Amino acid sequence: MLEKINSPQELRSLDVDQLQPLADELRTFIINTLATHPGHLASSLGTVELTLALHYVFNTPDDRIVWDVGHQSYAHKIITGRRDRFDTIRTYGGLSGFPRRDESSYDAFGTGHSSTSISAALGMATASKLQGNTSRQHIAVIGDGSLTGGEAFEALNNVGDSKANILMVLNDNGISIDKAVGGLDSYLTKLTASSRYNRLKDEVWSRLSGDRPGAKTHHRSRSLMQKLTLTAKTALLGGSNLFESLGIRYFGPIDGHDIPHLVEMLSKLRQLPGPKLLHVITVKGKGLTTAEQNPVVYHAPGLYNAQTGRQIKNSNAGGPIKYQDVFGRTIIELANANPKIVGITPAMATGCSLNLMMEALPERTFDVGIAEQHAVTFAAGLAAQGMVPFCNIYSSFAQRAYDQIIHDVALQRLPVVMCLDRAGLVGDDGPTHHGVFDIAALRSIPNLIIAAPLNEHELRNMMYTAQMADSGAWVIRYPRGCGVLADWHNTMEQLVIGRGRCIRQGSDAAIVAIGHSGNDALAAADKLEQEGRSVAVYDMRFVKPLDYRLLDEIAKAGFQRIGTVEDGIKAGGFGSAIIEYFAAKHPEVLAHTTVLGIPDSFVTHGPVATLKRDCGIDADSIAAAIR
Repeated sequence: MLEKINSPQELRSLDVDQLQPLADELRTFIINTLATHPGHLASSLGTVELTLALHYVFNTPDDRIVWDVGHQSYAHKIITGRRDRFDTIRTYGGLSGFPRRDESSYDAFGTGHSSTSISAALGMATASKLQGNTSRQHIAVIGDGSLTGGEAFEALNNVGDSKANILMVLNDNGISIDKAVGGLDSYLTKLTASSRYNRLKDEVWSRLSGDRPGAKTHHRSRSLMQKLTLTAKTALLGGSNLFESLGIRYFGPIDGHDIPHLVEMLSKLRQLPGPKLLHVITVKGKGLTTAEQNPVVYHAPGLYNAQTGRQIKNSNAGGPIKYQDVFGRTIIELANANPKIVGITPAMATGCSLNLMMEALPERTFDVGIAEQHAVTFAAGLAAQGMVPFCNIYSSFAQRAYDQIIHDVALQRLPVVMCLDRAGLVGDDGPTHHGVFDIAALRSIPNLIIAAPLNEHELRNMMYTAQMADSGAWVIRYPRGCGVLADWHNTMEQLVIGRGRCIRQGSDAAIVAIGHSGNDALAAADKLEQEGRSVAVYDMRFVKPLDYRLLDEIAKAGFQRIGTVEDGIKAGGFGSAIIEYFAAKHPEVLAHTTVLGIPDSFVTHGPVATLKRDCGIDADSIAAAIR
């Protein structure tokens, strides 16, 4: 049946009882495709029935559906004309792993970071009202994990007061990437567990909202129903409903895999004006036993056997480990020696390997939910009381805490250590996740030390140095994936802050690198040496403070060509900082100095090696620039 569904219009021609067989076929298609074309698996498996019900009831694309984060939208992509290209998901030149407005008219809003859907849908609903379109529906599909984000709460506060025609579908599965945490998770569990309230609510709705054959729906009946259900909620749940307290009508929780019930509820809610929220309970990873049992691992499992669900691991025995694991193991080592150290993550415990510290030192490790702003200021509060917080955030997510880094950390000179995982190009997740803006964004902030390690030993040395109480606020940025050393566990050494080093001698040209890009610079120097060119390579270690002594040495060495290399945006980045210094102190070298980095454009998704080539920062491109 699936091959005959190329649009929601064709979906809506089916009978309701045909939707579950279609859902089963769609789920199998996703499992079989992602087994050999890796992507976000468990989230999309959990929303198959919900996706079909939404497109069945609502007149998409005229009605707008906004998928929060977007890794739950694979079924949506498949039934909106992209089934034949689905095996290109997250590949270079293929479909994005997230909704994109330039990919399909059914992708109402581009997403990739969490907690944005309600704000976007509210903006759309307000625009429709201003444009005189009173029939268009606006739906935000948001997970329980994303609802912990500050922007989602801000939007909820605005939605209730706006009276906008918007439906929020809360996809509640107890998991974002790691297990959902915090008071909101406990509250949703309480709502879900109250079977007495749910039975009473369904009975009141059925009797007073016109569901009985021949019955008429009256405003007074609905008003009475709302008062009665609010009373029931207060009595049975021990307090008023959070959403209704904000002026949002709440319905649910209901089974998110029961298509007839979903269609029935969505059809009713489509007729109700104003803001409302439907709470649906789903199983992340549904349909694949291994994913249901371990939704954290199967959030994005890589290659796996479609029949058994067993992951197919790439053998890396004896090779370099991931930078995130170096961080995770090193912070435990440091924390065991320094009782002031605590670890903080905004819902990325497994992704950044802080889960290792959670197991070893649970009382000193904090997952604050998807709340980057709170994570940074929470860290600042800890630092103000004498602790040494290591706050680990993915580089692209740290953009959302920019004000807190300036106002709450740097301005107060607090010793917060911000470790930015996934710095640089991250590959298949694409432009919403590339960590290429942090250097340019942060180097203008006073009182920040910004460092980037060449390899695993340097990461450990930087973490060791950063924990020193008198060193102030640090940013340590490092890439996704494996390092370069087989033996990562060195004896840690305290670094001199702002001191770079020459890691390869040469006389004809110099490559000045920051962070992991120094390894590509070394490879480029090897290529040039085979051509008879002598190339020096410098590892600056620090973006801020820059090692001006070393830059003076480079400027005066008589190199025919100088190249700077970074895996961040060129505009205002590491190379710009060096050009600024050369312009002020050594203008004679500007004519033969080249800045290599990410161009002034958003980089697509694809293999990191391919993207580095496209951006001109792989070894071949560096060699060509120097040549």
